[in-house]
Amino acid sequence: MTKKELAAEVIRRLEAEYPDSDCSLEYDEAWKLLVSVRLAAQCTDARVNVVVQELYARFPDVNALAEADVDRIEEIVRPCGLGRSKARDISACMKELRDRYNGQVPEDFDALLELPGVGRKSANLIMGDVFGKPAIVTDTHCIRLCNRIGLVDNIKEPKKVEMALWKIIPPQEGSDFCHRLVDHGRAVCTARTTPYCERCCLRDVCRYAHEEGKAD
Repeated sequence: MTKKELAAEVIRRLEAEYPDSDCSLEYDEAWKLLVSVRLAAQCTDARVNVVVQELYARFPDVNALAEADVDRIEEIVRPCGLGRSKARDISACMKELRDRYNGQVPEDFDALLELPGVGRKSANLIMGDVFGKPAIVTDTHCIRLCNRIGLVDNIKEPKKVEMALWKIIPPQEGSDFCHRLVDHGRAVCTARTTPYCERCCLRDVCRYAHEEGKAD
């Protein structure tokens, strides 16, 4: 089975297993997803979803957050960790949206990358979830699972994993595929415990399961 064939089979099975997968960060406007994904670095999405409620209650739009004192932002987002750097990035990013884009999130990958605190993972998430464009979000779940399954070969650098996946994942499937990897990584192919191969829908096609003798 080629990697492209394996990818197609993995996509098919994960779609059947997790038909309703979606971004677990809660937002109703594009700029809020930008804020949340910055806060999610080294923090759980569940905690971010709680913390941003106070942030948005106090600063309900891009202009309000752009004008906010960084110390006040830091005070609110501190439970997410790395409070100072995250507060600075959020403040600078909102100022950029206000001053360059009339408060709107740009619908361009390279423009997103120019925003403070926005890397390839965040930009891809915005492109896929907000704008419905082709996107591959190489978070820790994606990197771990793609290496275990055999879609990539011992590649740990996010950008290199992303580039490898673009070659084998149909563009229109990338965003949903990555969300399903997150759900599968949390429920079955876990990081902090031995993977639960016995209940995995991919075990007979997974390289890790074969190497560990856990495949059917």
